[in-house]
Amino acid sequence: MQSGRVFRNGSLVGRVMVTDLGKYVFQYDTRYLNSSYPKAISVNFPLQEDAFEADFLFSFFYNLLSEGSLKEIQCQKYKIDQDDDFSRLLKTTKENTIGSITIEEEL
Repeated sequence: MQSGRVFRNGSLVGRVMVTDLGKYVFQYDTRYLNSSYPKAISVNFPLQEDAFEADFLFSFFYNLLSEGSLKEIQCQKYKIDQDDDFSRLLKTTKENTIGSITIEEEL
């Protein structure tokens, strides 16, 4: 199973993962939900304890990925198949993303 920790402005908000069965999961961290002012990362991910599941990479996370020639460069650099969006997400969104969300791969 591959997974990454999701941060907003450097604060941990949850985890995103793909299961061995190919299901994509996002779940808020309990400490974040119980913090003073938790805020949803997207309207598609309202604050809740239950995990969100999908058969495809959530569009919110997909939209953090580069396209075009930058995608090709990243795939070559990290030796990632161009169709492996989840691995690209984990390898390339630790910094310099558009917006306040970053993802750090869990090893």
